[in-house]
Amino acid sequence: LVSILQLIDSVVVTHHRAASIMGKTSHKYGNWQEQEASGEEKTAKTRAGYMRVHFKKAREVGHAIKGMPLLKAKWYLEQVLEQKRGIPMKRFTGGCGRHAVGKLESAPGNCVAFPTKATQLFLDLITNVQANAEEAGKGLDATKLVIKRVQVNRAPKTRRRTYRAHGRIGKYEGSPAHFELEVEEMGAQVEKAADAAQPRLTAKRAAQLRITAGGGAASA
Repeated sequence: LVSILQLIDSVVVTHHRAASIMGKTSHKYGNWQEQEASGEEKTAKTRAGYMRVHFKKAREVGHAIKGMPLLKAKWYLEQVLEQKRGIPMKRFTGGCGRHAVGKLESAPGNCVAFPTKATQLFLDLITNVQANAEEAGKGLDATKLVIKRVQVNRAPKTRRRTYRAHGRIGKYEGSPAHFELEVEEMGAQVEKAADAAQPRLTAKRAAQLRITAGGGAASA
């Protein structure tokens, strides 16, 4: 009985060690805590939770600016507030109107919207993450920052009531959202080296150039 208990304990310990090792090595983004502490990861983050901004509109704004340079995204959202540009509605298209400025975006059917609250909130997040990136500890260059990750999640619905005819009460819910924004400083672009190898000639091209097999002059 003692030997059986010792065997079970050794199996449990081995399983926990394997699980801990797998947890450390199988992380999708590597050990980002150590990289952040040592300064190797040139990123900055910001978040906001339980914001009273409609989730569907916020998701489309986040999708539109993902992958943009930070300063370009800031300029683009300011143009949206002035209705000179629009946010393409690609997933949540119900009730979306068609506008001429949709031709400037990759919007199916010119379906764009001008979500004021969601756009203003993302502008505030961009200002905040830029300040986080330029702080003394990081010292990142704002002109090289690119929006690496944008995440918008549904928050618990806010519940109120509205009064209907004949003494009835209907639900009156809001759709708030959680926001996360991460930027990364991009390094210098490395130019591709010129290929020194000569292109391989086809038989037809070789015949056109009158290349002989022996390398000498063609016989009369």
